[in-house]
Amino acid sequence: MVRQGKKDEEKLWAVPAGGKEDGETFEQCCIREVLEETGYEAEIVRQLFVKTGVFFGVEVKVQYFEIKIIGGDLRIQDPDGLIHEIAWKKVSEMSKSDFGFKEDREFLMKFTGSLQV
Repeated sequence: MVRQGKKDEEKLWAVPAGGKEDGETFEQCCIREVLEETGYEAEIVRQLFVKTGVFFGVEVKVQYFEIKIIGGDLRIQDPDGLIHEIAWKKVSEMSKSDFGFKEDREFLMKFTGSLQV
């Protein structure tokens, strides 16, 4: 999870995410965003969920992926300067965390709670 927000905004938790660049697939975008925001190199395991909606008057499609960390080091290297903290969150911690996208909490808690670790 990353705690993010602009300088004058409240800092809220979210999964690493961002907009697709030209010519990029959703999978490539996911891998790039994880690296940019956390310093970890990742590979896609599988697609989990697709969320659609309207954000500031624009229709959006958000794809969630299960990933596997394959390298890198935990470090903030966000080119936009929006990431303020990175942390692994337990399910019990997610229920108490302030999410930037409130609807993600239930999905993430359900998914992470079902993992066999």
